[in-house]
Amino acid sequence: GELNAAGERFLAARGGLGGSLATNFVPCKGQRRIVRLDLKLIADVGLVGFPNAGKSSLLSKISHAKPEVADYPFTTVQPELGKIMYTDYKQISVADLPGLIEGAHANRGMGHKFLKHVERTKQLLLVVDISGFQLSVKTQFRTAFETVVLLTKELELYKEELMSKPALLAVNKMDLPCAKDNWNVLTKQLQNPQDFFDSLEEEMIPASILEFKDVIPISTYTGEGIEQLKACLRKSIDEEADQENEEYRQKKLLLLQSS
Repeated sequence: GELNAAGERFLAARGGLGGSLATNFVPCKGQRRIVRLDLKLIADVGLVGFPNAGKSSLLSKISHAKPEVADYPFTTVQPELGKIMYTDYKQISVADLPGLIEGAHANRGMGHKFLKHVERTKQLLLVVDISGFQLSVKTQFRTAFETVVLLTKELELYKEELMSKPALLAVNKMDLPCAKDNWNVLTKQLQNPQDFFDSLEEEMIPASILEFKDVIPISTYTGEGIEQLKACLRKSIDEEADQENEEYRQKKLLLLQSS
């Protein structure tokens, strides 16, 4: 069962009948059950990426949150929440989710512990390193494009419904020397990703690729693209809210017409 709104109820274990004529004034035992309560963060935007992509640095740049930032993987061991504040007092909540690894969908590492929080976010913001990613010398190096594909695959295998969420892509570390060349290659690959699947291992290829509403080059070091990213997030959240309001209005209209 799930409790997602105020006033929702769920019967986990039924109580027994109290002492009455029906039970000869002998109370009956109720049901006994061990229940695990699992809290999932609710946020407007969830940051998703491999370790050291710059998610914590990004959260500290766009909000007042102060997550731990370091130059080694897994500095974030639990989700961090921050709020983006706009000049018109609009607020957008952002959750920095700990870095995933390949195999997270199968609970490798702390996969499920991290991925469960993605379920409750309204939108996804994938954060990738323009220079690629390699967890250790024992693991294979992945380009920025391969990182996007692998993150998509992990989300798809964990829960296919996640693929229907609105998604944006932030390409970080654009201050690095080879960033411009890598960016040109990545933008071509993202335009027609299927054309570049031939060079990938079969198990890496997702059934469907995420369609990003915006792809924004950023640098959390220099601040490049941060304001543009905040504007894109605001626009995407507002569009989704307008769509939800329209759907709600249409449902109410149908109810009035039927009554």
